[in-house]
Amino acid sequence: MNRISKIISVLSIIIILFQSCSKDDYKLDSKSVDPFVRFNFLITSAGVPLEYPKINTGLLPVSSFENKSVKTLKVPVTLTSTTLKSPVTVSFSSVTSGDANSYSMNPESELIFEGNKLTDTIFVSFDKRWKDQQTITMKLENASDPLVHIGNLNTQAPHNIFTVTLGEAATSYTFPENQFTIKGLAGEKIDFKVNFPNGFIPSEIENLEIFSFLNGFDYSLTHDDYGDNRSFITYHLTLLENLSNEDVRYQTKITLKSTPNYIANGNTILTIEKPEKSTRDVLANPASKFYNLANSNYQTYGVNWFERSDACVWQAFNVFTFPVVVTKDNQNAILYSDKGTANTNDDVYHDAFKIGFNVVAGSSTVNSFNLKRWFPNASTAAAISPGFNIKSALEFFPENGNSKTNGIVLVIPQDITIGTSGTNAKSYSIAIEGEGTYKEISPDLFEISFELKLTNTALFGGTVTSKYKIYNKNSFPTVVPLDEPCRKAIIDL
Repeated sequence: MNRISKIISVLSIIIILFQSCSKDDYKLDSKSVDPFVRFNFLITSAGVPLEYPKINTGLLPVSSFENKSVKTLKVPVTLTSTTLKSPVTVSFSSVTSGDANSYSMNPESELIFEGNKLTDTIFVSFDKRWKDQQTITMKLENASDPLVHIGNLNTQAPHNIFTVTLGEAATSYTFPENQFTIKGLAGEKIDFKVNFPNGFIPSEIENLEIFSFLNGFDYSLTHDDYGDNRSFITYHLTLLENLSNEDVRYQTKITLKSTPNYIANGNTILTIEKPEKSTRDVLANPASKFYNLANSNYQTYGVNWFERSDACVWQAFNVFTFPVVVTKDNQNAILYSDKGTANTNDDVYHDAFKIGFNVVAGSSTVNSFNLKRWFPNASTAAAISPGFNIKSALEFFPENGNSKTNGIVLVIPQDITIGTSGTNAKSYSIAIEGEGTYKEISPDLFEISFELKLTNTALFGGTVTSKYKIYNKNSFPTVVPLDEPCRKAIIDL
């Protein structure tokens, strides 16, 4: 082949490639000459629908989805065009292979695009639980503007048809928080939520006994109307008596019960308590020695007397440590920041005597109290094992109520949850508590020394204990080994 023929051949290939890519609808170029409308349903790497208006340019639309949730399913439809000078309506049809009364659609048959609003959404709502697997197939039919093409400008992935397969619905519920502290005044109210990660059906919930109670005081319990939000229910607890004895810890526990349709997981026990009163000077502020919000990677450093290679050693661990945020009227509140404004409504207050352990961001977990070594086969996802993140973990009681160097420390009594994932998933509620001391062992280096008690019959046969030391810096001295047995990892959860 001579040189000119080679050039012509290369140019021909380039022209063909250009023509085949000039209508690359996945780029969603708003300047497209040929407007088209198609389903734009995106799924994240976790298999969860990406709901509009969230965007992810790395994802491509899919033509089908298996739905196992009873939450409203949002199916976006996008018109790729320049700004519209006049509204465009697009009709669609839908058919199902099963019970048509198991769901409803809004809108039922017509989408509207106008101006810069180039995405409309079909909301598929479920008012009762489907019994057998079925499909719902939606098809884009016609556009009011004849220039708008139905489906992508190709034949390989037109996305003018979208199919939802209704798989076995997996519904569960959990408490997003596991404890609240009250002042103990009659008429006092707290609001708490029950989260439904995969939604709920009101007719199934309204007469369902989802709680069991261990009450330490009198209260009433109501909840908001379900409305259109199927992700959570907000409950209101109102105290009906004055909890006046300052020397008594008042405590009520509300436990989520598993039912045939709704499985309790994550945090399943909510504790509401009024602790016994102690006289402490917030200016002592021992909690502030163990966090630094100016450093997003700030951690405390601990050791736990634990087994390693058939020997007992001080196992090292570290954890992100945070203050416990409270309201201005909390008896232990100390001002952390006024945000540089004269407006007191945006002031931030911390509990001067409490710290907690949590992730900086995301849905993973940290190694509170070295528990990930206790349960190496547990799930590290916060939704399954929220007990690895203990948001309110330790409470300080300064000597004489005002010491800035030493005092008593308590593990805040609460129930934490550790669970496993997979086919044979299990969940364990573990009651924790403990006591020890804290002190400044060298300038600005604090040591917390305590014993942790954990109670669960299935895991431990009752209550077990373990020794810990926690430091606010990683430059702590070598800890002397103990002459006593230690805990072993629980492999078989």
